[in-house]
Amino acid sequence: MKLRTGLLLGTAFVVGIATAPALHTLLPNLRISAAYADDTAEGPQDTYHLLTLFGEVFEKVRADYVAPVKDRDLIDNALNGMLTGLDPHSSYMDAKQYRDMQITTKGEFGGLGLEVTSDQGLVKVISPIDDTPAARAGMKAGDLILSLDGKSVEGLSLNDAVDRMRGPAGSTITLNIKREHIDKPIDVVMTREIIHIQVVKSALYGDIGYIRLSQFNEESDPKLREAIAKLKAESHGNLKGLVFDLRNNPGGLLDQAVDVCEDFIPDGEIVSTRARHPEDSQRWDAKGTDLIDGLPMVVLINGGSASASEIVAGALQDHRRAVIVGTRSFGKGSVQTVIPMGNDGAIRLTTARYYTPSGRSIQGLGIAPDVPVQETREDEIHYLPDREADLNHALKNEGGSGPTKPPAARDDLPTQVKQIDQKPPTTWPKFDLANPLTDYQLQEGIQVVKDLEGQRHVSAQDSDRGKN
Repeated sequence: MKLRTGLLLGTAFVVGIATAPALHTLLPNLRISAAYADDTAEGPQDTYHLLTLFGEVFEKVRADYVAPVKDRDLIDNALNGMLTGLDPHSSYMDAKQYRDMQITTKGEFGGLGLEVTSDQGLVKVISPIDDTPAARAGMKAGDLILSLDGKSVEGLSLNDAVDRMRGPAGSTITLNIKREHIDKPIDVVMTREIIHIQVVKSALYGDIGYIRLSQFNEESDPKLREAIAKLKAESHGNLKGLVFDLRNNPGGLLDQAVDVCEDFIPDGEIVSTRARHPEDSQRWDAKGTDLIDGLPMVVLINGGSASASEIVAGALQDHRRAVIVGTRSFGKGSVQTVIPMGNDGAIRLTTARYYTPSGRSIQGLGIAPDVPVQETREDEIHYLPDREADLNHALKNEGGSGPTKPPAARDDLPTQVKQIDQKPPTTWPKFDLANPLTDYQLQEGIQVVKDLEGQRHVSAQDSDRGKN
């Protein structure tokens, strides 16, 4: 199966409902089975009894609910509940939501520019997308959305909440959110617009290149290659290193994660997946070319870096091709396969766990940085769920052949790198998205690249002396 249409890795932000035949035509006048009371019951007969229970509940709701309900809505809700009850990332998409998902992976869709998931009956922000209404309004990873235009999201499926956040370009919506470090909920007013994702941004800071990748869609690797070529040209061939920013990147397409890794790792394992059935497990090995020819490289991550971002960061960390700087990533180590269901939409089903080249599963753990650097001086308070492990029905971390703990601390880093302060100094200016000089993680990332380049230069000189 072609990965682009088969496997997606990314935090769930679109779920849906779909149509199915009304069960009363299949299971008329059936009685609740005693098998329901025995949750250890297995076998075809017991399954039939449990379906009998479903059929009777369906008929009862259909006949006696306070208001008439369409059969399609009942079945849609049942299908949606069956999948979302498995884990935070499985879902059912009706035909419209499936089309929306396909549009999203191509890099353009309508709405606010939020990657969200469902947690404890509310909608949780995984990350705002760059240059969208959500990013400009200051939405943050970990924000919990309590209401939309004054109406609570409790009781809504994630699909319904997402639909309410979408709307005609130019229309406004008010989100009431709960945020860490703020005692009272706050209102955020945004104007909807057509979201055109600028998936890659680049800049040159002296002779150090900077590339930000905001998500993994069909444009990610081609745009990354363009950005690297642009930086080489702008530096007149004197590029000394690269900062690769994956902060608040919620993931996306698996094939793009593999392609991005191959831009820096010429050979060796990138990622493997292990499914329920051994024959469905897979492994991807690099067959690429290091586009920056071994230059020092830093990868920036934070709690909003999820899924495909963690595949890339984990592979570069295990191969010691890059130094990981920032804070621990989200910890989503599962694979979702999108299975079309004829004209009725598609299933987004968790079918495997993925593992880094050393055999680590980062499910629920995330990628730990080699050099911990916080965005602000404030200690991270986690009274709101902000990691995969905090979500309801999250998969357990299991099946890895390597250590579940982070790799051993790197012993090959320059002394200056080991002495970096994890928090910005008290005099550090307040972070301003438009001013890179206020971005402490970025500035420290640039300094790490410079220190690595200095170490590399000294090692080259020592090698030349040895030859003489």
